[in-house]
Amino acid sequence: MFLTISTTGTPERPATDLGFLLHKHPEKAQDFSTAHGRAQVFYPEASDERCTAALLLEVDPVALVRRGKGKGRGGAPDAALAQYVNDRPYAASSLLAVAVSTVFRSALRGVCAAMPERAAAAMPLRVEVPAMPARGGAELVRRLFEPLGWSTVQAEPVALDEEFPEWGESRYVRLVLEGELRLADALRQLYVLLPVLDDAKHYWVAPDEVDKLLRAGDGWLAEHPEQKLIASRYLARRRGLTREAMDRLELVRLAEADDLDVEDVDNAVDETADTEEQPVPLAVRRRDAILAELRAAGAGRLLDLGCGPGQLVQALLKDASFTEIVGMDVSMRALNLAGRRLKLDRMGERQAARVTLLQGSLTYTDKRLTGYDAAVLSEVIEHVDLERLPSLEYAVFGAARPRTVIVTTPNVEYNVRWESLPAGHVRHGDHRFEWTREEFRRWAQDAARQYGYDVRHAPVGPDDPEVGPPTQMAVFTARQTDRKKEVTAA
Repeated sequence: MFLTISTTGTPERPATDLGFLLHKHPEKAQDFSTAHGRAQVFYPEASDERCTAALLLEVDPVALVRRGKGKGRGGAPDAALAQYVNDRPYAASSLLAVAVSTVFRSALRGVCAAMPERAAAAMPLRVEVPAMPARGGAELVRRLFEPLGWSTVQAEPVALDEEFPEWGESRYVRLVLEGELRLADALRQLYVLLPVLDDAKHYWVAPDEVDKLLRAGDGWLAEHPEQKLIASRYLARRRGLTREAMDRLELVRLAEADDLDVEDVDNAVDETADTEEQPVPLAVRRRDAILAELRAAGAGRLLDLGCGPGQLVQALLKDASFTEIVGMDVSMRALNLAGRRLKLDRMGERQAARVTLLQGSLTYTDKRLTGYDAAVLSEVIEHVDLERLPSLEYAVFGAARPRTVIVTTPNVEYNVRWESLPAGHVRHGDHRFEWTREEFRRWAQDAARQYGYDVRHAPVGPDDPEVGPPTQMAVFTARQTDRKKEVTAA
């Protein structure tokens, strides 16, 4: 099993810098032990003008059987000797990918203390893999590598037998990649795509493989047009793991669209807080007030927008009059907590048919949200930047347009009553703002007027005569004339 990485250079910037980046000296041949054989790194050529590093992996078929699945490709005993006689020692696969991550661990992370600027910059690279299985053929190889910035992607099919061309082509290709890329990016792409093209792994795929995939795919996988195929094959077609990977990749995409870090987007759960909210009676009062308004509105099909860990969804499920409940949040961490809270994996079929959890951002229109009786945004708007509130307003009131919209938000005037809250601080570290009663009324009236709703306000919690209630609630009801216009237009 063989892989070469080459680069070119000049006397001022010699190609032998590749040795620094790979942390392997060009004048030495080095051996490494792996779980399934022996890896060697050596340099067939090393000059200022051109340098090539080679990785040779010698697989021990007996060790492969004893340590891994072993029985043929992917664990299937194709023949009596299939577990010992196969293509594993000769064709690039997940075995070579693991060797790359083991031998070039620092280079894979883009770490080079001697030349940090060189490690961070793109450089001319040529990667060759003489024999690589490609389930999907040369066309799939090009579909996987061409979107990644390579100027040349050659996938030359290997004949079954050159002396008998009529036998046709094998499922193996000779791969050549050329282009200007960071070395770390090239290695991470190979680490992921070698087992993807092989469509098999030599070891059991555990849940931590999702983290490995996302780490190696950082910076390129979220926008790759074949991301679903890549995730499915890399994770051995395990549906649950593939779904988790796709959800987390969508979170990355949403974060990049808003020019934010993933942690800033995936922040609906305050890990320092008690997510059960049991010691906080205000949370119970807030849910009770929302439930009362929904029942009064006669709503059956509901949206909990910004559902967080699912407390409100759980309360809604206890009332059979709510026939369909959709919880949506941008945070996969929150949705996972909601799923565990609701025990979705153990829920009966009839009950499970009533509830759906979706990932999505409230600042984008979403066709999945149309056609519902009511929408709830409970303690949500204060987590949105003020300049993005108009986008949320349009997505909810203009595009989704439920008959009833319930919005709750903290009343900043009441903060002086919280003895544990320092003066001038907001109630949650992620709150972009907290409004006075007048500011909230003005916002609600403007939104109602713009999108054809009537709005009324109600206190939630003790209504202090001086500073008002701790939570303020607005209930929006679509005007009948506007609803009739919608039906006519539809």
